[in-house]
Amino acid sequence: MQKDFEKISAYWQEMYSRQVKEYRPFEISEEFKRFATIFAPGDSYLYIVNLHNFGLEYVSNSVERFVNKKAGEITLQDLLQTVIREEIEIISLKSKVINNFYTEFLDKEDVLNYKNMFSYRMKNAGEQTRTMLYQAFPLSVLENGTPEHVLCIQTDVSPLKVTSTNTVSFIHINGGKSYYNIDISKGTFEPGESADASFSEFFTEKEKAIVCKLSRGLNAEQIATEMNLSPHTIKTHRRNVLQKSGCRNTTELVAKCLTTGIISPVLS
Repeated sequence: MQKDFEKISAYWQEMYSRQVKEYRPFEISEEFKRFATIFAPGDSYLYIVNLHNFGLEYVSNSVERFVNKKAGEITLQDLLQTVIREEIEIISLKSKVINNFYTEFLDKEDVLNYKNMFSYRMKNAGEQTRTMLYQAFPLSVLENGTPEHVLCIQTDVSPLKVTSTNTVSFIHINGGKSYYNIDISKGTFEPGESADASFSEFFTEKEKAIVCKLSRGLNAEQIATEMNLSPHTIKTHRRNVLQKSGCRNTTELVAKCLTTGIISPVLS
């Protein structure tokens, strides 16, 4: 298992570090630190990674709920080692697709406009298996188009009853063209026809509201009570949503909606 982690690290070093030849620290303001305290409560944590050496230039204290170390001592390798065995190869493929997207597919001018996101499973400091939503935002880009500093936000979405998926989404943060649920099986970015439209466009506002309530673990009767509708109507909407999305069950649906932004990872 350790060799698998080393293989992923070696790939990152080969694809990014050789492009980011000079070490330049990211300037972290006090405003950012205050933002991080607010944005990364107990169920999430964030960090900034420098792709020159994959060192962590900032880690929020809330990471200590997930890794059995002090925040100041944690390395990217420590975070990688929380990934469960079954997810390692999937993480490797996702890394390749993400690299291909930013360094081969996008123009340099577009790199800072996209975040990438996916879900995966890990074991926290208490050895509990958790499902995490990973979101990464490039903060700076070199002249050659390679991201230099990246803000990563990891949120425990286990209460939403989702599983990890074999896809990655690339979201344009300014409302431009996004690419949802990209298949990772080939290890390259291949948008396909379905990537042109927003996944959320498939659903009505009422259907989105029902999906959000399903993510909270509510059944048809409970949702019907909250929305002042009949259980039969809720079940009909759920069936229609599954058909539109191509999902086999509610768990798969929630996972897909989470990684396309229909469901917020901020848990109440």
